[in-house]
Amino acid sequence: MRRVEFFFRKLVGTADVVVENFRPGVMDRLGLGFEMLKQVNPQLVYCAISGYGQSQAALLEAALVASVDHGPQAPAIAAARMAVTCGVSLNNAMGTAVNMLGDVHGGAGEQCLEFLQQIRECTEGGTSLENAVGEAIKAYQRTQGKHLPGFGHRFHKPVDPRTLRLMELLEEAEQNDIVSGDYRRIGMVVQKQLNKGRTAGIAMNIDGATAIIFGELQFAPPLAHGLFCLSRSVGILAHAWEQQQQGGRTKVRSSRVWLALHRAKSPFILNNIAAQVVPYRLLYLALVLTLRAPSEKTLDLPRPCATSANLTSVAPLN
Repeated sequence: MRRVEFFFRKLVGTADVVVENFRPGVMDRLGLGFEMLKQVNPQLVYCAISGYGQSQAALLEAALVASVDHGPQAPAIAAARMAVTCGVSLNNAMGTAVNMLGDVHGGAGEQCLEFLQQIRECTEGGTSLENAVGEAIKAYQRTQGKHLPGFGHRFHKPVDPRTLRLMELLEEAEQNDIVSGDYRRIGMVVQKQLNKGRTAGIAMNIDGATAIIFGELQFAPPLAHGLFCLSRSVGILAHAWEQQQQGGRTKVRSSRVWLALHRAKSPFILNNIAAQVVPYRLLYLALVLTLRAPSEKTLDLPRPCATSANLTSVAPLN
């Protein structure tokens, strides 16, 4: 018997309560589990604490794993791969990507949870679930647009297979009285009402499914955004590492028009370039007017540049 184990058991012999928060099985592995300690002190009260509980922790882990990656085309992932080709370290590449996970590319979970919470508050006030969902959808689409955060996917139609598994886990947790199931029911009714009268159904996506889990775990909406960033960081690291091992550089091709404008050394050259590119004439005219605004004396612009009607008559570049 090790000295630490010996002294701990000796202490337990005179104690009334033991409280521990190790992961399940750790105390048994150390020879200090309840079955061992009750032999030393049969009257001992043994209390094991583990965060949200093991079943709730499993739900949280499932939500985090489900959001790890979205392929190389995701803006944050693409930025991380591009950043690492510039010679920066992995943590800088990850920082570049995480800082791009704003409301558009990372905030759908938070927005969805806020939406679900509003519906839940209405039902607690006595409104039926169907009516609360219907009114919430109308109000959101009237002020924010037709696309609800957490619903809809480019590829997964009418069902997102990732969402199916997460909903199964939530249903099992509800049956075991681990979560209330309120947010899951709200989410399913939202999806049902969104699909009314549609031939191609709208799937609840991964942002919606994880928002429901975070709601069942009683997280505040801003935490849904933070947890998404935490989860996606794993995928970002993997892509940045892969790009670093592949080597090479990633560059964005610039438009030939913009390159020419950038290299132009006089307003006359700008005039010739823009005159040859019909779609950019209005842009060119705005550019000319902007250049003339500070002082006409500093830029000796030819008179024909002032009107769009004369743009086509300018001689082309040699």
